[in-house]
Amino acid sequence: METFEQRCRFDGQRVVVTGCASGIGASVVAELRRLGARVVGLDLRRPHRPDGPDEFLVMDQGDPASVDAAVARIGSPVDALFNVAGVSSGIGDPLRVVAVNFLGMRQFTEAIVAGMQAGASVVGVSSLAAAAYHENRWETRGLLDTGSFAEGVAWCQENPEIVADGGGYRLSKEALILYTARRSVGLAAAGIRINCTGPGVTDTPILDQLRTAYGSQYLDGIPQPLGRSADPGEQAAALLFLNSRAAAYITGQVLWVDGGNLAARLASELAGPAPATRQ
Repeated sequence: METFEQRCRFDGQRVVVTGCASGIGASVVAELRRLGARVVGLDLRRPHRPDGPDEFLVMDQGDPASVDAAVARIGSPVDALFNVAGVSSGIGDPLRVVAVNFLGMRQFTEAIVAGMQAGASVVGVSSLAAAAYHENRWETRGLLDTGSFAEGVAWCQENPEIVADGGGYRLSKEALILYTARRSVGLAAAGIRINCTGPGVTDTPILDQLRTAYGSQYLDGIPQPLGRSADPGEQAAALLFLNSRAAAYITGQVLWVDGGNLAARLASELAGPAPATRQ
C-alpha cells in the first residue's frame, strides 16, 4: 500500500501547467519538478526561474487559434493538467476576461482530456469572487451551455449586462466551477478526475493589477479571518493535492482556499436570527 507521501508524488508523470510564468502557476511548476514530474508550461511570456518547466510553449488562452496550436505541440501523454492561467477584471475588458478564464480554458481542457487515460486528473483555479455560483447557476448556465469558443463569445455579446457585472470575472469563475461539476460525471466514467480551487486574496501579479485598477481599498475590505493574504505556494499546495493520487476519490469539487472567508460569512449568518419560515 502506498504511503501518503508516495501518493503526493508525481514521479514519471508528464504534467501540463498553464499560467506557468508567475504567481501560483510558477509555484506549481517548481513543486511538480521537485515531486518528480516532467512539466510542460504554457504562458504568454517565457518564465525566467531556474525551477521553471522542462518544456515551454507560448499560448494566448484568449485566442482559440493559439490554443489549438499549443495543443498540437503538446501531444501525449498528459497525466495531469493544471489550469492556472487567468486574468482579472482589472484589465478593463470583460469579454477578454471571459475568453481567457473560461472559454479558452474549456477549449484547452477538452482537447487535452481527449487524449488522457484512466488515472489522469485536471484541476482549475476559480475564485472567492464566485462564491455565489450556486445561486447564480441558472444565469451562468447560458454560457456553460455554449458548445464552442465562438458560441461563447456570441452569448456574451448577446448578454452584455451579465458579462459586465463583475467585469466578466465573476461570471467566468462561476462558469469554471459549474463546468467542473458537470464535466466530472462524464470524465469519471473514463477514470479521469476534475476539480477546482476557490482562492481568496493571494499575493500574485493579479493582486497588483487589481490594486492599480481599483485602489488598495478594493482589497482591504475583503475579510481575512487568518489576518493575512495567501502566498502563491499555499494555493499551489491545494492544487497539487487535488491532482495527486492522495485525492484519488475526489472529483467534481471546489476546494475553497480562502483563509476562512466563507466560514466567517456563514458564522455571521448563524449568529443572527433565523429567516422566517416560508409557507
